[in-house]
Amino acid sequence: MIRNFFKVAYRSLLRNKGFSAINITGLAIGMAAAILILLWIQNELSYDEFHKNKDRIYEVWNRVPIDGNISSWNTVSALLARTLEKDLPEVERAVRVNSNNFLLSVGDKKIIKSGNIVDTGFLQMFSFPMLKGNPSTALNDMHSVVLTEKTAKILFGNEDAMGKIVKIGDKDNFTVTGILKDLPNNTRFNFEYLLPWSYLKYGEGQDLGWNDNSTPTYVMLKPNANYAAVAPKIKGLKQKYDGEAKTMKWELFIYPLTRWRLYSSFTNGVEDNGGRSTFVKLFGIIAGFILLIACINFMNLSTARSEKRAKEVGIRKVVGAQKSSLISQFIGESVFIAFLAGIVAIIIVQISLPGYNQLIDKKLFINFGNIYTWMAFIGFILFTGLLAGSYPAFFLSSFQPIKVLKGTFKKANALVTPRKALVVLQFTFATVLIICTIIVKQQIDYARDRVTGYNKDNLVYHFMTGDIPKNYTLIKNELLASGIAKSITKTNSPLTERWSNGWGQSWEGKDPNDNTAFDRYLSDEGLGVTAGLQFIQGRDFDLKQFPTDSTGLIINESSLKVMKFKDPIGKIVGDLGIKWHIVGVIKDFILTSPYEPTRPILICGAKSSFMSFNVMQIKLNGNNATAKNLKGVAAIFKKYNAEYPFDIKFVDEEYARKFEDEKLQGTLAGLFAGLTIFISCLGLFGLATYMAENRVKEIGIRKILGASVTGITTLLSKDFVKLVIISFLIAAPLAWWGMYKWLQNYTYRVGIEWWVFAIAGFLSVAIALLTVSYQSIKAAVSNPVKSLRTE
Repeated sequence: MIRNFFKVAYRSLLRNKGFSAINITGLAIGMAAAILILLWIQNELSYDEFHKNKDRIYEVWNRVPIDGNISSWNTVSALLARTLEKDLPEVERAVRVNSNNFLLSVGDKKIIKSGNIVDTGFLQMFSFPMLKGNPSTALNDMHSVVLTEKTAKILFGNEDAMGKIVKIGDKDNFTVTGILKDLPNNTRFNFEYLLPWSYLKYGEGQDLGWNDNSTPTYVMLKPNANYAAVAPKIKGLKQKYDGEAKTMKWELFIYPLTRWRLYSSFTNGVEDNGGRSTFVKLFGIIAGFILLIACINFMNLSTARSEKRAKEVGIRKVVGAQKSSLISQFIGESVFIAFLAGIVAIIIVQISLPGYNQLIDKKLFINFGNIYTWMAFIGFILFTGLLAGSYPAFFLSSFQPIKVLKGTFKKANALVTPRKALVVLQFTFATVLIICTIIVKQQIDYARDRVTGYNKDNLVYHFMTGDIPKNYTLIKNELLASGIAKSITKTNSPLTERWSNGWGQSWEGKDPNDNTAFDRYLSDEGLGVTAGLQFIQGRDFDLKQFPTDSTGLIINESSLKVMKFKDPIGKIVGDLGIKWHIVGVIKDFILTSPYEPTRPILICGAKSSFMSFNVMQIKLNGNNATAKNLKGVAAIFKKYNAEYPFDIKFVDEEYARKFEDEKLQGTLAGLFAGLTIFISCLGLFGLATYMAENRVKEIGIRKILGASVTGITTLLSKDFVKLVIISFLIAAPLAWWGMYKWLQNYTYRVGIEWWVFAIAGFLSVAIALLTVSYQSIKAAVSNPVKSLRTE
């Protein structure tokens, strides 16, 4: 029986090679696209799920009323960790994490790697696999370091790194006390080494006490602790130790590990079910629809060839075959084709994975050595085969043998509506994706074209590593004297990032109820000319001519609106114990997201006690070739900072990174829209084949009566145009609603224009016509004698 089944299926495939190739190709592409999306979804859903204590691990968040809304963020005071362990018996341990980029040196080998400075309980809270060393004691000593396997190999080659010495920074020696397995690609953490918190030298996060809120902190509750009982105790803990927090109704809350990756999005202090979960759900729906469309394509092609199988079904029924056995036969054939398509799909996936990983910045792979992978693959094939083969199986097995053998089993409009509905569904989804792709690109372009408020051309920066701070003046003077740079300044952060913000500033005439939060920036002098900032009042810092500019302040237009000064120059603004005097007002510039309104910014002078100079900003000479400038800059930096690698960054490239998420969404939507259209066109081709076969005698009679090729082609094509128009009418409101919701995530957003839908509709109709024109013209030019001379 089974042997006969495979023989029939095999012969059917060989007998219709072209049809079989189209069927397998359509299914394979649909399955491959679905597998690629599902691999990404599986990776997203598994983030940090490998930690043994994941159900007991939480992150501490702040929640406080600011600017009329409740703001939430996930960094707190560095003092909180020990306070939690002391005041809450339900807390087993609390750990702090601080990210840094240090120079690691072993002999002549020097590399800069990102690492974390953590409390000693970090490796006991989080289950990062340790190849060597004891996670309970590896970070107990102030001069101990834990390396990842990759970093250990870079520094020590094939030697055993345990117990060896690594120099961190300029002079401090650390002993390797542990080797971690390289971090998986499904964790929020990104480090190549771990240092103990006791080594932390800088004051920020420690000396600023409860007023500072810049330290990521995690807690692990005891096994029998109840979250509902712990949450109220943590809520008012900051108010207990900080009087200002009580006045501001400041709250703390803990957020579970299982929701970090997908749901860390809050609106007015409440989780809004946004974040990456929406992205994951969206692409889960896309994966389902692409697979469904591939199956619909299979259904259309199978039923379009129904006449070829009708007599087979009739004879089988005459000799005693039951409907159930025929259904089993046809579903079995579908599963067999799905199996072949599955093999092709895996090949496509393996070929596509390197490029796909580069596109989405992941390291996805299929673990063929895992039995669950094979079980999932077999289940996926069976599901696809059953889904694709269900309708053709019931359709073909329902033929009545008497009508089949007499040639009267079909009627002009029999079973056309279900097939048309399937094609409408295919093109509805394809049209939705076309519209979404266009609007996403519009949104990216709209934000990218927004005036930044500064000049990114030839603007670069370098972090103040090693000897750069002490040699800053020498480097600056040599760069200017050589003609490589036009102007130079130093700041606390890159021009594209905000590293400090806060509230509680004071100024003359301030409303007592005003708790506006200001972004803070630090500069010495020359920021205006270096970055191309536009002054509307006052001037830039000039420490040579005006030494008091060390306590000077430059504000932007948004800050001026908050402070409501008619004549701001010379006005005093108090912030964290320093009286700043305003020397200039600049036009708003984009410091953070280009999709959000510009915020009030305070650019403080060099005397700031709560920010430090971390970045050297350089305006390169545009009259020189970029390669020449970079070569000259590298030589000077090597001269004065020989121990550290030269790592300069272009501001325009860093600014472009702000669009990566949206660009990825648009690229993926466009890619899958193209695949959906391709598969849908195969389905449309199948329906065109069916229609041509079903109306072959009608076409012959029309030609004998004088119908032209153009008239017959139009007759056959107009039905498909109607289907596409119907699909557009369904897709347009769906796409509008989806894009309207998506755009609400951005304050600075594009409008949804009518012409987007017009283009999508035109493309859909044009693609459909191109797809069916071949079959329509072929039927129109066929010899009517051949179609009419046989019964």
